[in-house]
Amino acid sequence: MSVKYGKFELPSKIKIEEPEALDDICRVVAEPLERGFGHTLGNALRRVMLTSLEAPAILSLHIEGVPHEYMAVEGVIEDMTHIILNFKGALLRKLPVDTEMSSRRVKTVHKDLEITQEMLDNNGGQYKVTLQDLFGETEYEVINQDEKMFTVTKPFHRKVTFKIGMGRGYLPAERHNLTGKVVDEIFIDSSFSPVKLVNYFVENCRVGGETDMDRLVLEIKTDGRITAKEALTFSAQIANLHFSIFDELKFQTITYETEEAEESLEKDLILNKLSLKISEIELSVRSTNCLAQANIETIAELVIMPEHEMLKFRNFGKKSLNEIKAKLEEMGLHLGMDLVKYGISRDNVKDVIEQSAADSDSEAE
Repeated sequence: MSVKYGKFELPSKIKIEEPEALDDICRVVAEPLERGFGHTLGNALRRVMLTSLEAPAILSLHIEGVPHEYMAVEGVIEDMTHIILNFKGALLRKLPVDTEMSSRRVKTVHKDLEITQEMLDNNGGQYKVTLQDLFGETEYEVINQDEKMFTVTKPFHRKVTFKIGMGRGYLPAERHNLTGKVVDEIFIDSSFSPVKLVNYFVENCRVGGETDMDRLVLEIKTDGRITAKEALTFSAQIANLHFSIFDELKFQTITYETEEAEESLEKDLILNKLSLKISEIELSVRSTNCLAQANIETIAELVIMPEHEMLKFRNFGKKSLNEIKAKLEEMGLHLGMDLVKYGISRDNVKDVIEQSAADSDSEAE
């Protein structure tokens, strides 16, 4: 047996706004949410996006003839320390899929880099080696392919090798645990996190008579290794995975009222009020007699009457009218109510109320 909870307001649709031709930025609006859930969901998604999303990054670098990172390279303006910093900024995109058995293994990319005198002459004596020059045709998409790695000033021919792996967050060079290390391989710090910025805001929104519901606004910016929409969907699924570990503690299940159930409950409550006899609401004798002479026997027959028609009844004055209006206000009702959504009109009010009373009696038996 499950415990019945009231309905929670949930967004029927998530609105995603993306600037034209910019996949790395998006603005997400989710409304309405129950009060407090804007901060609960916004903070959880933000933390997951900043700490737990994966992307590829370069783990190590080996340039032929360069034994360590504290030296200059012949024919290259930048020293190795500067070159390694440039390699840290490489942005590579590849989404591992479950159909690839080795999709998460460390991959090695080899490049036989040759810069000729002609290439130098065509570029004013200095050739800027970019990521595109080093990667060429590989399984990785280079996001910042025009990013300069180093500048060559004389003919250059060396083998360049780097290893690429998937990870999360930031991993210092000394924590890389790679097998098959080669001589003169230089490990570098790796930044795997593809999300640059996540802001969230919680605003008030209105649902019916409730004015303090939450509107959650998320602003997401990535570095291009994944799109902003991918960051959102991946983080939501990671959060769901971790919440699911508590399923085994489901000592008792709960179910939630649906909108139809709430409407049915509302209808039952209002019909119970409308089915009351005039004699049951403690009006004065004068007001009760006036209503009886007008052949009004139930609350339903009373509230469906407009105020101006009530004043046409014989011996019915302002004092009686005010008394009735005050009593109906106590019950959450008023004169001239539109009862069409409950299937009640002035033509069938007596029949509907009689049927409702009969149904209530049969359920009680």
